[in-house]
Amino acid sequence: MQRGHDQGIRLHLVRADTYPLRNLAKERYLIIIISTHGEGEPPDDARGLVEWLSGKRAPRLPNLHFAVLGLGDSSYPKFCAVGRRLDGCLEKQGATRLIDLGEADVAIEEVAKPWTEQVLGKVVEALPCVAPTLRLMPPRTPEPTPSWSRKQPFIASVLTNQRIVARDSEREIRHLELSLQGSGLHYHPGDALGVCPANPAALVEQWLGTLQLEGTQPVTFAKRTLSLREWLSYERDITKPYRSWIEAHAERGHHETLNQLLQADQQGAFADLLERDQPIDLLRRYPVEWSAEQLIATLRPLQPRMYSIASSQQEVGDEVHLTVAVVSYTRDGIPHWGAASSFLAAAREGAQVSVFIEPNERFRLPSDSARDVIMIGPGTGVAPFRGFLQERQHRGGSGRNWLVFGNHHFNRDFLYQSEWQAAIKSGVLQRIDLAFSRDTSARVHVQQRLLEQGRDLFTWLCAGAHLYVCGDAKHMAADVHQALIEIVANQGGQQPDEAQAWLTDLMRQGRYVRDVY
Repeated sequence: MQRGHDQGIRLHLVRADTYPLRNLAKERYLIIIISTHGEGEPPDDARGLVEWLSGKRAPRLPNLHFAVLGLGDSSYPKFCAVGRRLDGCLEKQGATRLIDLGEADVAIEEVAKPWTEQVLGKVVEALPCVAPTLRLMPPRTPEPTPSWSRKQPFIASVLTNQRIVARDSEREIRHLELSLQGSGLHYHPGDALGVCPANPAALVEQWLGTLQLEGTQPVTFAKRTLSLREWLSYERDITKPYRSWIEAHAERGHHETLNQLLQADQQGAFADLLERDQPIDLLRRYPVEWSAEQLIATLRPLQPRMYSIASSQQEVGDEVHLTVAVVSYTRDGIPHWGAASSFLAAAREGAQVSVFIEPNERFRLPSDSARDVIMIGPGTGVAPFRGFLQERQHRGGSGRNWLVFGNHHFNRDFLYQSEWQAAIKSGVLQRIDLAFSRDTSARVHVQQRLLEQGRDLFTWLCAGAHLYVCGDAKHMAADVHQALIEIVANQGGQQPDEAQAWLTDLMRQGRYVRDVY
């Protein structure tokens, strides 16, 4: 924004779902910055824009000059798929590309900064005598926050770290409470906490042993010198496979099998690899001789992990609470770990954790406390709704609250059971529907509960309720959305495409929002 102003360009920032699409045919310059979610899906607030530009109503745009910056994570198979889709749609409609599509991985600034400079330079070249209006598509400007940020996180102390599932549960899930005292940080229910993790020490030793490298040897990269063990522990991503590193590994080792998986006709097999394997598995299966310097230069930086906040600051004051599913499993006799979840699981009382607040403007309670709220959150997806209910209790108001929760077993995995029971008893929570998928052979999930209660759900929505979904993007969110289409079609007497349009309109209104991952 500031760089554009410095070059005499008048910038107009617009979130995608607030932009009047009919105006696009009148624009001369358009920059779109858009992320890709899950299995190649657009963000919910950009869904209308993407579907419109991809559909039959998209206008011809011969006078438009455009540039698209895609944001993604190359550990997912459909990396920057939405950015590529929009870039192709705009070209198809006759618009002129200012610069080539930019594709930024999790280290966004490495691509975004030079790409932004280049596109602004192209605009200045095209309009040397006037200050054009340039429209972008990022989220709305967040509320002012203290100086703590991703680049300068706050050091929080762990107050509580407790297991909240039974000892015989198939998954370890923990409740953490961190102190924000003295930080000045503020958050709203629905926001996320960024956690800057360290990689598991045992995993670092696996890497060193497999590659036969010495952890104490100094490695200089980008004018910084650390030991190799320090680079692998605190600075490099070693738990998530991603295309650029796999490509470098395959090329360096001349592994034809791995190279074949990278081909365009092997997308399914490559997606399976990304979901199944960690990089350590590939190091063992496809041996390569890496020098310490080359390894550190090729691996991408270790990024913060985002966790939905499980508390309301109105209730807990200078604290922030998290619900964490610990990634830890054994395959082929070899232990595997997740980075942030293992780091948090090991953070006992008094330990220090570097954190920052990541605002989520769309995933917020309605400002009108008289509005009803429906919350669908299986597993750890229930975390933000704990904060929602705390906030709703503090605000008062006449709005009803309905929670739909699911997990594997009632006796082992009913997260925050006593809190939901207390909320029902106090009248804060009017309704709760439960789905424990492995207690019976029927394998009932939250979407089945929604279908069973479809009439009531549709009635609530028609009366103005806000609907929230949080949790797994790949399966749960898609299944819930399909159930909602079926409910709206059946209860509203609509065709499936009409029901889909009805739900899309709810999204546009901000009454159907999702926080999925």
